[in-house]
Amino acid sequence: MTKRANTGRMASQAAAKGAAAKAKYAGVHVALVTPFKEGRIDFDRLGDLIDFHVEKKTRGIVLCGTTGESATLSHKEHESVIEFGVKRAAGKTLVIAGTGSNNTVEAVALTRFARKAGADAALVITPYYNKPTQEGLAQYFRTVAEKGDLPIIMYNVPSRTAVNMTPETCARLAEAHGIVAIKEAAGSLDQVTEIVMRTPLEVLSGDDSLTLPMLAVGAVGVVSVVANVLPVEVSEMVNAFFAGATAEAAKIHRRLYPVTKALFLETNPIPVKTAMALLGRIDGELRSPLCAMSEGNLEKLKTALREFNFKA
Repeated sequence: MTKRANTGRMASQAAAKGAAAKAKYAGVHVALVTPFKEGRIDFDRLGDLIDFHVEKKTRGIVLCGTTGESATLSHKEHESVIEFGVKRAAGKTLVIAGTGSNNTVEAVALTRFARKAGADAALVITPYYNKPTQEGLAQYFRTVAEKGDLPIIMYNVPSRTAVNMTPETCARLAEAHGIVAIKEAAGSLDQVTEIVMRTPLEVLSGDDSLTLPMLAVGAVGVVSVVANVLPVEVSEMVNAFFAGATAEAAKIHRRLYPVTKALFLETNPIPVKTAMALLGRIDGELRSPLCAMSEGNLEKLKTALREFNFKA
């Protein structure tokens, strides 16, 4: 490598590290599962999980997201999980509350509740099923940010919502007060690159298998499903990248990859709750319409965990 190329590489790494250091939401945020027992929220296990992530120094916990089966929670349960999580975390880690909805009024109400409960930010998904236009998305997020009065991390996941929020819309919304970041799960590095180039928004990976390449094009962290199982390793990968140890980050990425793929063999959070049950962390109970893993995929999951030196 020439001296000029090496200087350029070091400058690029320093810029990436500097951007991450300034970013409030840099690092690993776990998309926390919601433990159930006999049909009810198991708050004892939920408390244990929060304590576990505080101990492992996970940057933040995301409550009532997709992985937390928010679509099956009643409004009262949703609020109780947020309130419990904030109290249990006790300021030791960031608490990000999932408050999005396909009903703008409901999203505002949940966001206001999260603010009152003491959450640090709200994760707000693009409205699902309605299929709003880009203008409709812009109006929705502006309304939630203005009336919810809590920092908003937008969540773009077209595979779940049937609508993709474009970089152009992100650029418009970056000018709105209170919209600070985006969890990007469209599966497109081109889209991530454009958001980074067009906006000051902090970009968080919403695809575990793409976290490392997303960091390379300007993301500052991840909202991770895999961190439910391997929080230390996911954090080590992100930290290694921002320390300039890109070869080490890639090595960790490759080691995580088989487990990552296994945790998405079926609809999230079926595999991750199954893995956590195999590891003795929760009972693994799911709410209908989600159901137990098929035997074939269960064996693949067990194999991936064993090969990572887990006993499953």
